[in-house]
This record gives sequence, C-alpha cells and structure tokens, in this order.
Amino acid sequence: MTRLECVIPLPGNYRHADVLAFHGRDAQSTAELVHGQCIHKGIVLQGCAAVVEIGLDDAEARCSLLIDGPAATASMADFDALARRLLGLRMDVAAFESCHGEHPELGALILAQSGLRVPMAATPFEALTWAVTGQQINVGVASQLRRRLILLGGRQHSSGLWCHPDAQGVAQLNEAQLREAKFSVAKTQTILAISRLASGGQLPLDDWMAVPLAVPAMEAALLAIKGVGPWTVNYTLLRGFGHADGSLHGDVAVRNALQRVLAQADKVSAAQAEAWLRQFAPWRSLVAAHLWASLRFAEG
Repeated sequence: MTRLECVIPLPGNYRHADVLAFHGRDAQSTAELVHGQCIHKGIVLQGCAAVVEIGLDDAEARCSLLIDGPAATASMADFDALARRLLGLRMDVAAFESCHGEHPELGALILAQSGLRVPMAATPFEALTWAVTGQQINVGVASQLRRRLILLGGRQHSSGLWCHPDAQGVAQLNEAQLREAKFSVAKTQTILAISRLASGGQLPLDDWMAVPLAVPAMEAALLAIKGVGPWTVNYTLLRGFGHADGSLHGDVAVRNALQRVLAQADKVSAAQAEAWLRQFAPWRSLVAAHLWASLRFAEG
C-alpha cells in the first residue's frame, strides 16, 4: 500500500458541519463514510483503489491517502489539491463576502452564513455523472442510482469502502446493466457516452482540471453531448472545476430559496432568477450555494 499525508490549515470561519454533511449524504456509506469529524472517501486513482481520510480539527485538516498498490506518479502536490477540492477551499470566499455582504436583499443571509464554502467532487467525472444522475429526480432516488453505479463500475478498497468509478470503469458497462440498475434509457445513454468520450480522450475532463480551458469552451464541449443541458453543465463546472460563476437559475431549489429572500408571493421563474443572479457575477455559484443552505436552515 502507498500512503501519503499532508496537513492543511483551515480558515478561522471554516464551517466543518457543512463539509461533513456534504460527504455524508449517502446513508449507506458506500463510497463515503463520515464518522465524527473524520471523512473517508473512496476513489479510483490511476487505476488503483484508494481512500482519502480527512480528520478535521478546529484549525487544520489532517489528510491521508491510502492507495492499494504502487502509484509512482501520485505526488504530494496532486494529493494536496485533491484534499482542498474535497474541503471546499478552492474559492475566494472572503472576497465574495466583502463585495456582497451589504447587499440589500442577500447581505444578511451572506453574513449569517459567513464562511460557507462549496465542497467539490473528487474528479470532474464524478461531478458530471452525479449531475446527470440527479436530473429531474429527488436526491434520495438519485443517491440510490449513484450507489448502484459505484457497485457496478467501481472498485473495493482493502478497507472495505467502495471507490467511485473512473471513466474507464463506467465505459466498460453496457446499457443492460444500467437499465437493470434502474437508470432511464436517456440517462443510460448519456452516462455511457460521457464515460466513453472521457476514457477515449475526446472529453479530457482531467486535463481541463489541470489546465482549465476558457469556460465557454468547456460549456460548448459538454453541451454537445446528448442529455447534457445548461443546468448539468453549470453544476459540473461548480462541483467538478470550482467555477464560482455558473448561473444555476434553472435549479428549482435556488428559485424556491430566492422566492423567500425576495419575500415574493409568486414563484420565481428561471428567467427572473437568471436576471437577478447576473448582478453577482463572477460569484453566481456561491450565491446559489448560499440559497441552497438557506433552505436547509429554514427546514430546521
């Protein structure tokens, strides 16, 4: 087994509970396990099963990477970047709060939720397949589908935790397997297309993560895939690439939260949400995150 370790300082206003909740969404802990202040996440890394362990203290995160088998090209820099993705430390939250903390409609919410960050998926491929899986269904059903995809295409780490599959693992599946796992015909075809494009190099998601293209170029490449629309693209850019300025105006939860913020009797349309969010560029994704979080708070 290969083992790497690093320690990452945390900002003074770091919201530990948010990150623990994000990585603990799967009640069955198939590929993620949250125990106390510790996160365990299974990933396929360079073809090997691996687990990231992150222990959170008040001021720092103690991170370990446990890889089944040799991984000569796994560097400390890559591991540090991966841990920071999972911890939501990629965006300049302080600059956003300084700019919009006194906004007449959203300022009070931003300050009440100061330090809110957006934890990311381990890879853009994970973010994209999750976005497709969650289209038009609730989170509970989407989580069940995700769990089945992990068991079909992933690998099991020596610790017992399953690892979210990489593109190669999903590309080896067929339509019958995904349909039996209760994926719709459309989602089956989209996920297989994404996986085969990514594993074949025509959709170089990992390269984009290392050396990002201009956002319009990434958007165009993703939108060219049948079954991938604007919401899926913006969610993928947020959770997969840490893009802070995606407009998630098509998200129902964002619009519901915005209706509360504006104290509006009528539902907020996608067009109205898009126009309202435009004033927050280049941090529209962070605004969406604050709106999502406000709903969790309102529900107790």
